[in-house]
Amino acid sequence: MRKVIATECAPGAIGPYVQGVDLGSMVLTSGQIPVCPQTGEVAEHVADQARQSLENVKAIVESAGLKVSDIVKTTVFVSDLNDFATINQVYQQFFDEHKAIYPTRSCVQVARLPKDVKLEIEAIAVRGDTL
Repeated sequence: MRKVIATECAPGAIGPYVQGVDLGSMVLTSGQIPVCPQTGEVAEHVADQARQSLENVKAIVESAGLKVSDIVKTTVFVSDLNDFATINQVYQQFFDEHKAIYPTRSCVQVARLPKDVKLEIEAIAVRGDTL
């Protein structure tokens, strides 16, 4: 079973891809840049961008009936690794707020991201009954 996930609570795709895919036992999100789905705006500060990207991931995961605590893996793409400590603070606070075990994570610096944002986050979530 493969179901496309589409929610107005996260930014729409800006290319030939979907926000996420529900495979039944797991949900995979596309990379979420920090675009506010209501306004289309991007905050300037990296901490605000990190929070928005995480909120966008959350919206997709929740639209599939899962929770933040079901996220088991994230990949964080950053345009400047000097922002790593700030992003880590926001990331930790986000998962703590949701009483979630920290997922596994990769973080890599990239040359450039869409709309020249400072980061992009993608996630994999697993249904609790399949763990």
